[in-house]
Amino acid sequence: MTYSTREDFDRRVRGRLEPAHSHLERPLRSDFDLSAEPKPNLDAPYRRAAVLMGLVDRGDDYGVLLTLRPETMSRHAGQVAFPGGRIDPEDASPLQAALREAREEVGLSSDVEVLGQVDPYLTSSGFMVSVFIARLMPFEARIDPSEVADVFETPLSFLMTPSNHQRHERTYNGIARAFYAMPHNGRYIWGATAGMIRSVYDRLYGEEGSG
Repeated sequence: MTYSTREDFDRRVRGRLEPAHSHLERPLRSDFDLSAEPKPNLDAPYRRAAVLMGLVDRGDDYGVLLTLRPETMSRHAGQVAFPGGRIDPEDASPLQAALREAREEVGLSSDVEVLGQVDPYLTSSGFMVSVFIARLMPFEARIDPSEVADVFETPLSFLMTPSNHQRHERTYNGIARAFYAMPHNGRYIWGATAGMIRSVYDRLYGEEGSG
């Protein structure tokens, strides 16, 4: 199954996402899903983070808000990412952390309709990431250059089409690692971000297609 219309997507979101304030404590998806090496212990304690998959109304489609990390960052330099980051002790919940990070990184306004969340995602760098989906009003981005080099949108219809979910492979420390990649319009969306997008696709469409 694949994306057909925005109305169909909205219907699926209403029926298939977990409530935004549900406490989901165990990651069911990870950076290791496509690789042959031993899987991580999903019950182990991990550092916590949260991200926001923001949907900007573009008429018959949504634009998915994404950022490009600066080349100067110590981790994941130059990679495409959702707005988000670590959950701080003062954050009341993972959702509040995701919204706070989005305000800090791209100047997201408070006019946000949170639609729900999918299962937490485990990254190879040891973070368990809560993934929230929200509908945004169009806004003028104000980026924090220490965390964001650029902000852009990718059509939701492209990201929710499984034929665009490419399987790529690289070798790290002599071990072949496979991952999803979704190149679009000169942007290379891959790794954890692409894996989270795939988990959203599987939650909304996977039971009727290639989940």
